Amino acid sequence: MSNDTLFGAGAALPPAYPERAAWGTAPKLRQWQSEALEKYFTESPSDFLAVATPGAGKTTFALRVATELVDRGIVNRITVVAPTDHLKRQWADAAARVGLAIDPNFKNADGRHGGAFIGVAVTYAQVASKPMLHRAKTEAARTLVILDEIHHGGDALSWGDGIREAFEPAARRLALTGTPFRSDTAAIPFVEYAEDRDGIRRSRADYTYGYGQALRDHVVRPVMFMAYSGQMRWRTSAGEEMAASLGEAAVTKDITAQAWRTALNPAGEWVPAVLAAADKRLTEVRRTVHDAGGLVIATDHDDARAYAGQLKRITGESPIVILSDDAKASSKIEEFSDGDKRWMVAVRMVSEGVDVPRLAVGVYATSTATPLFFAQAVGRYVRARRRGETASIFLPSVPNLMALANQLELERDHALDRPEKDDEGFGLEDALMEAANREDKASDSLTKQKFEALESQASFDRVLFDGGEFGTGGEMGSEDEQDFLGIPGLLDADQVGQLLRQRQHEQQSRRKARGPAVPAAEPLVVDHRQLTELRGQLAKNVSAWAARTGMPHGQVHTELRRQCGGPAVAQADEDQLQRRLQKLQDWFIGKK
Repeated sequence: MSNDTLFGAGAALPPAYPERAAWGTAPKLRQWQSEALEKYFTESPSDFLAVATPGAGKTTFALRVATELVDRGIVNRITVVAPTDHLKRQWADAAARVGLAIDPNFKNADGRHGGAFIGVAVTYAQVASKPMLHRAKTEAARTLVILDEIHHGGDALSWGDGIREAFEPAARRLALTGTPFRSDTAAIPFVEYAEDRDGIRRSRADYTYGYGQALRDHVVRPVMFMAYSGQMRWRTSAGEEMAASLGEAAVTKDITAQAWRTALNPAGEWVPAVLAAADKRLTEVRRTVHDAGGLVIATDHDDARAYAGQLKRITGESPIVILSDDAKASSKIEEFSDGDKRWMVAVRMVSEGVDVPRLAVGVYATSTATPLFFAQAVGRYVRARRRGETASIFLPSVPNLMALANQLELERDHALDRPEKDDEGFGLEDALMEAANREDKASDSLTKQKFEALESQASFDRVLFDGGEFGTGGEMGSEDEQDFLGIPGLLDADQVGQLLRQRQHEQQSRRKARGPAVPAAEPLVVDHRQLTELRGQLAKNVSAWAARTGMPHGQVHTELRRQCGGPAVAQADEDQLQRRLQKLQDWFIGKK
């Protein structure tokens, strides 16, 4: 293999680089991989932190480093540390393709790996449980330690201590991450921190390749976030019935969290409606990307199974379900990756590192909303196989998810020395959702009832892309929603932006052509409390009519809009809501 194929045609050979390229590796590196490789071998550091957006090719870069270090005789043993068992096997498979035999089945009880292997792949938990065993293995040879998703090294104090103890004697340590930040201030082992102007210590990477740069290089897919709102109704642990529009700006964070939880309840109408919309989007994408697949990320096992049942009813095909306690989880992921099934449903284990390149449509149906988890979840959909593939992620229209979606290109560093509450507010909803999901343990008989989701309806809210927002809302199945669901599946980032602006302009033109529903009047100050009360009253009456007639809630709302006019409940004003309430009263007394 020539030096040109390693560093790109015409590139100068770095001084520290050997006369020949690493054996068995990919014939051509991406530009960022070549630049990072050149920096690595020019500096020959003991520790090197490479930060590259999910889907950019961190594994390829790391294995090129590994093969060259072995070839030079600098190391003769490799230890890969990964967050999950599935990723251990994924690393071993990738290493085998470049001529490195890594054992992913090594157990601490084994003591030593087989002689046919150059090293092992282990989990962070595995190392933390027996750090001295792994230290002895590290000391027994010239070891390269590859720390995949190194931010996990701070997951627990014992983990950080154990990893430092185990790998301090390593000849070389190569740390990788796509998200070099945590939601806490736990220090990450073997990561350098430097003070900024405010005296805050922040992680310092040796090489960084962010999502924005990767998007410009066509290494990752552009991501459209399809946000859905809707009207929610629930009963609190104190027995009080509440109603709110999902993502309504005027409500408190705890009401947002409870409305969010109501939306994710499989027994409601929000999830099935959004799953059906996502499947329509997947059908559109598969017109040009024939094996495109979808992934639903659920909060827990029960929800995952329920969502899978709903997808089967929508598509006629049983999706693959991935549960963390399933011994066959890895084989199921591989089955989905290699096949052409439409959908996979999982809890947390498919949110990070798992490589399924054909994933193109996602449903973010989980209550977890830290920047770290969100970035890793989005990372499952952005790996580009060819230019023009797009990713579409459906999510609840709640403020902190909208902020994270709008900040997808923001590069972050892990900051120490700051108060844990100073996390841009993104961690708060996680705590609120956790509290909402707990059964009330109070001894008072009036507060022993559990939280109960009563009703949820979905409506299309908007599309978020490249920091911009598009669309003016609409009912499920409306022309306004279909405008965006029908966007072609093969477009580059510029074409996506152009088409979104065009669709928004068409929607605005249609609305102007329809004219105002009522004559224009002097603007009044909106009473948000009155609106919330009216929405709650409407939701209760719609529920009662649905129970009486057997008509689905969404269909009742659609018929009310058809007869009374006006937008979706979330966008309706006081007069429009009152007209619908009056119409319902007419129905109850037999007037049509």
